[in-house]
Amino acid sequence: MTSLRNPARAAKLPRFATVAVIAAATLGLAGCDDSGGDPARQIGAHPYLPALQQYLLPPIRIARPVSWGGETPKVAEGMQVRALATGFEHPRSLYVLPNGDVLVVESNGPKAPVFRPKDLVTGWVQWFAGAKAQDANRITLLRDTNGDGIPDVRTVFLDHLNSPFGVALVGHDLYVANTDAIVRYPYQDGQTSITVSGTKLTDLPGGPIDHHWTKTLLASPDGTKLYVGVGSNSNITENGIQAEYERAAIWEIDRASGAHRIFASGVRNPTGLQWEPETGKLWAIANERDEIGPDLVPDYLTSVQDGGFYGWPYSYYGRHLDPRVEPQRPDLVAKAIAPDYALSSHVAPLGLAIYTGNNLPAQYHGGAFVAEHGSWDRTPLNGYKVVFVPFSGGKPSGPAQDVVTGFLDANDRARGRPVGLAIDRAGALLIADDVGNTVWRVSSASPIAQPKPAT
Repeated sequence: MTSLRNPARAAKLPRFATVAVIAAATLGLAGCDDSGGDPARQIGAHPYLPALQQYLLPPIRIARPVSWGGETPKVAEGMQVRALATGFEHPRSLYVLPNGDVLVVESNGPKAPVFRPKDLVTGWVQWFAGAKAQDANRITLLRDTNGDGIPDVRTVFLDHLNSPFGVALVGHDLYVANTDAIVRYPYQDGQTSITVSGTKLTDLPGGPIDHHWTKTLLASPDGTKLYVGVGSNSNITENGIQAEYERAAIWEIDRASGAHRIFASGVRNPTGLQWEPETGKLWAIANERDEIGPDLVPDYLTSVQDGGFYGWPYSYYGRHLDPRVEPQRPDLVAKAIAPDYALSSHVAPLGLAIYTGNNLPAQYHGGAFVAEHGSWDRTPLNGYKVVFVPFSGGKPSGPAQDVVTGFLDANDRARGRPVGLAIDRAGALLIADDVGNTVWRVSSASPIAQPKPAT
């Protein structure tokens, strides 16, 4: 099984970088407590929100990457898991085509400029945690031609992309959300590669800073609109409010003209979008701000209101003020919407899939799977798993349940980190693991009939 391209290299920092990271962590801890409380207190509609702390530099708690070593994640009762495919370069998101082909988006973020010491430390943290790849920025296609659940065709579907993340197919138009633009490609049923040049539909906020570079993508049910999650350009406007123009928002784009409007704002980093089938509402997961304590601010799952404002940067979880932002905007804070459901702090949700299949046990139907990439700035570590949030009547109806775990070993080393999620044509859950460089497939433990093979 292929895991890290070079685990030994990823586990070591240059000496000067190690010293800098240790110094940063020490400064961040000065006079502050980085020990988090029970994450269960911060899950659900009414999370516990402690008093905030402020740091000179944030504390750093890094899960060192190691190989899976032939092991697999652990799954909840009634499920089984295996590697669908291995040997990727930083797989970040997944998309299943109508014929069952699986598109694996292998992506690396753009090189970020360094404006302050924190930027340097952040880059080292990402490198050390296995969050960088050298040969990504492409989409790989996987196809199972004989229906045995194991892909026997693997091709480069699209190459030389610019930090891609989101994918959406509408008719015979395939859209790819690069970090700086949405590009449209012609797609014919069953093709295994696209070599023609794409056509730009619209620009997206990109560099030169491009702090949150991933752009998630979702088509409207009628195919006339595209929705794009555009993350903020900072943690809390430290790069200036001018760098946040039309960021921390969900865009609505007219597919015919490329014109866009801000559908919702104040969402620091919306990394997953899905339609809830019972109500038809748009739902999103979001990564909230850092550096005000191990239990602030909870990342969340929420329905998204047209024209809604969700607080960033001026407030969090409704109208809780963030004193770091000047000048304040009481007019915006007064209308800030509290999210529907907290996932607890610093879990970094990066994948969302609302389950409508019939492969997994019945209790998962209609609820939301969320991939929690994992924390880097609290003790103990939080996230590093896939959870399930049950829904009833089109909204969350109970506590989140761990369904795929084991990404951390007994020594809190990261064998993998879950990112994008998708439901394959048979109804199994697919998980992109960007540290283990693997796509995992979670299915029912009981055999079910397989659909007709892809062609």
